[in-house]
Amino acid sequence: MNLDNVLIIAEAGVNHNGDIERAKKLIDIAKKAGADAVKFQSFKADKLVSKNAKKATYQINNMGSSDDYQFNMLKSLELNHMDHKILIEECKNQNITFLSTAFDVDGVDYLDNLNIPLFKIPSGEITNYPYLKRIASKKKPVIMSTGMANINEIEEALDVLIEGGVNKEDVTILHCNTEYPTPFDNVNLLAMNWMAEKLKIKTGYSDHTLGIEVPVAAVALGARVIEKHFTLDRSLPGPDHAASLEPSELRDMVLAIRNTEEAIAGSGKKELSESETKNINIARKSIHTIRAIKKGEVLQESDLISLRPGSGISPMKWQSIIGKKVKRDYDKYEIIELSSLS
Repeated sequence: MNLDNVLIIAEAGVNHNGDIERAKKLIDIAKKAGADAVKFQSFKADKLVSKNAKKATYQINNMGSSDDYQFNMLKSLELNHMDHKILIEECKNQNITFLSTAFDVDGVDYLDNLNIPLFKIPSGEITNYPYLKRIASKKKPVIMSTGMANINEIEEALDVLIEGGVNKEDVTILHCNTEYPTPFDNVNLLAMNWMAEKLKIKTGYSDHTLGIEVPVAAVALGARVIEKHFTLDRSLPGPDHAASLEPSELRDMVLAIRNTEEAIAGSGKKELSESETKNINIARKSIHTIRAIKKGEVLQESDLISLRPGSGISPMKWQSIIGKKVKRDYDKYEIIELSSLS
């Protein structure tokens, strides 16, 4: 991963629907789109939810099932050990970073044994003390989503991580809203920079809106990490497909982010760029005659006009040449030369 650039995480999540071949296709899509990493989810349903835990409203709507409970849904979306090995190998072959999110302490240990380069904390685990403490013990970089959290909860989670051994410089917190999809008027994107200033920490954005505009805007505002769900097809059944990007949209988002990175990477000073130097004389004007003028005449304001090209005397010198005598004849609409004035 090139950490000098914005880290773009293509969130496959559970959009494989339990199908390892579909999961491999998602890796291929993420790579072709130009993402830095593709992220899955590593969990055992019986360690994540009780059998009485209800689905979120968006999950019920997206699943189109009469079963309102999370357990069966999540059970069907588990990745086993062999699945993980296959996906890690596929990522190596595709030269894209494999990431996954764990949801319990055993999952943290499991992913650590798989040598993942960083831990991603989902919004729902930000108040899970044992989980945070276990992640901290691994002393690896951490990216933490902050959906549903207030600033006090975020600070408490950071304290657990830092006191547990994670360097603050290795932590990035992601502004996030956990509604799928997130209404645009609920994004509150400026909170990302507010957290960066208040907590003196690197920030990014985990997006659940429809489209690519908000992640691109987040990069323009200074996000160092972008996470976005994607899918093969938004119409597929499953909890997250409806709020995910399709392959062409993921490519568009990555390209827009990279272009935005370049656009904001200048000196920050208003100065002439190399590419526009050639346009100065074309776009600007210089002082011309508005009529034919004979040698020896004294220039009056009524004799002058500003016209392109800008290769002569700048119109900003207008007042300084009024009253000057011309040393030669001038045709109408001819550029006035400073050397011909006295």
